Amino acid sequence: MKKEINDYKDFLQRISDEIHFFSKGFFPDDFVLAGQITMKFAFLLVIIFCLMFLLRTSINIIFKNFFDKEKYPVMKSIYKAKVTNSVGNILGLAFGSYALFSIFYRHPKSFTFLERLIGFLIVLAVANMAFRFIKVLQNYYLIQQDYYKIIAINSISQTVRIFGMFIFSVIAICVIFGISSTTVLGSLGAITAVIVLVFRDTILGFVTGIHVATSKNLKVGDWVAIPKYAIEGNIEGIDLLTTKIRNFDKTLSTIPTYDLLTTEIKNMQVMSETNTRRIKKSIVFNIKSFKFLDDHLFNELLKINLIHDYLLEKRKEIDSEKSTLQNADEIINGKQLTNIGTFRMYAMNYLLNNPNIDQNGTVMVRQMEITPQGLPLELYCFANDSKWEHFEQIQADIFDHLLVASKEFDLEIMQVHKI
Repeated sequence: MKKEINDYKDFLQRISDEIHFFSKGFFPDDFVLAGQITMKFAFLLVIIFCLMFLLRTSINIIFKNFFDKEKYPVMKSIYKAKVTNSVGNILGLAFGSYALFSIFYRHPKSFTFLERLIGFLIVLAVANMAFRFIKVLQNYYLIQQDYYKIIAINSISQTVRIFGMFIFSVIAICVIFGISSTTVLGSLGAITAVIVLVFRDTILGFVTGIHVATSKNLKVGDWVAIPKYAIEGNIEGIDLLTTKIRNFDKTLSTIPTYDLLTTEIKNMQVMSETNTRRIKKSIVFNIKSFKFLDDHLFNELLKINLIHDYLLEKRKEIDSEKSTLQNADEIINGKQLTNIGTFRMYAMNYLLNNPNIDQNGTVMVRQMEITPQGLPLELYCFANDSKWEHFEQIQADIFDHLLVASKEFDLEIMQVHKI
């Protein structure tokens, strides 16, 4: 093996000598040195690029034919992130650095400059490979469909890119100018406070991304509402510094990512996942229209199927109690049915018999606190279709019916008149 390496060095030196003597005979005396260096540099570039191309092609063929499969998620992620290209580039540049002396051994000054140039290119190639390894993690969790970890990786990747670019820039400067890295890094202590100030939002975004990923409260695609900004829509992306939300009116809102930690956010994605959506809405009645049911109204309401059995049962209870009361003829003595109470029972039965209402969730019709406008009667239940347009149709149908049905109970609905 050692003999083969020496033979290869001798081969490169012979080619270098051929270029050297060819330049002497081809270029004028004033341009011989420049011609020799230029031609040797072109020869070195051809070797490096040819070798990089061959290595990249070979490694990619191996990965594509053997590891680009679902049963090898890690290898598939590496291939998709093009880490294989970076490996080929680094190996090609490393060979160029190895071959440099054999080609430029007659030009020691050029050798020093080119050695630093190739070292700089190797630093760039290593930096590129490091950033692509972050993409490997993103691809892996995409394959695994772990969206919460993708948020964390996105935050980490952008933080690593920012600080990585800074670190690799320091290394590149050290390589180009041939200075010790400790000299550069030693001065960083004096500007630490400035760095923290400059990267404040970056650090907060990084912490927020980790928190969101570990708490699993939010992910890309979730339907959220942010009352602080009057935003409601789907999350399109959570980056290190900004979070993008596509509103339902097709506009795009952007908020600082660190606001996800400090601002109230309603995640309504659960409604879509369970295919249920809450109905919580009131009808306000005029208290002056409330009354006990007389025989005429009772007999009219008895024709309504949803409350027929309820009315008969209540009539039995009332008659049984009144049989033991004095002044039983007075309607106010003892139990009595009211039009608002009967309507409340009708609305409850209407919801319980409505196929568009989720009967496994809470179904309730309740009186709210009396206001100057009247008595609100609130419907609290869940529609079994969370799609926005379907939900609105279900809710509208329910209230259309109840608003009109209330007239059968001699109830008056309040309307707020604006002056």
